[in-house]
Amino acid sequence: MNVEQARFNMIEQQIRPWDVLDTSVLGLLSMVRREDFVPAAHRSQAFMDVELPLGQGRNLLAPRVEARLVQDLNLSKRDTVLQIGAATGYVTALLAHKSQRVIALEADAALVSAARANLRQAGVSNAEVVQGDGTQGLAAQAPFDAILLCGSVPEVPQALLDQLKVGGRLLAVVGSEPVMQATLFTRGEGNQFSRQALFDTVVQRLPGFTEPSRFHF
Repeated sequence: MNVEQARFNMIEQQIRPWDVLDTSVLGLLSMVRREDFVPAAHRSQAFMDVELPLGQGRNLLAPRVEARLVQDLNLSKRDTVLQIGAATGYVTALLAHKSQRVIALEADAALVSAARANLRQAGVSNAEVVQGDGTQGLAAQAPFDAILLCGSVPEVPQALLDQLKVGGRLLAVVGSEPVMQATLFTRGEGNQFSRQALFDTVVQRLPGFTEPSRFHF
């Protein structure tokens, strides 16, 4: 396999057609080696338009979904980001290049170890991976400029929304099969939140986000 040709084809044939047009994101996809974050057994599929199994019921998101989420979070180099669901650390690396600091929560101990090793190998120094319950976020480090949930949830817990700064954004895929939408929540003054549906997709559930909680806007 010609790796660079496969990477180019992934970007041009999968990702651009999915309205990922931000040149900074497209540049990152060329630079950050996705294959280094994929388990060895699936490395030949690193650039395919599929979710890849990680074991224990976990998957890597498809490349086009990863890229679109990173783009639509609209990060700046001043931002502190909380990521829920680090998996192998690939999206963590993309977020780190776009922001000042990333804290990535991951429930699975084996994935925590893998993500830390992958980020070290990739030379990413402004991201840390913490083992913990993503449903509760990381209140001790809050507030955050942005929060990204790398997987689907039935609805976003208020505990996560409350960890946003005023003007902060949270992006998550919300809903249940077969209807899910990537939804951007923005915090206004006080406890006012707006929500905007961005695109339709279906992705794997994040661990722990199985029962709907109750919250109101």
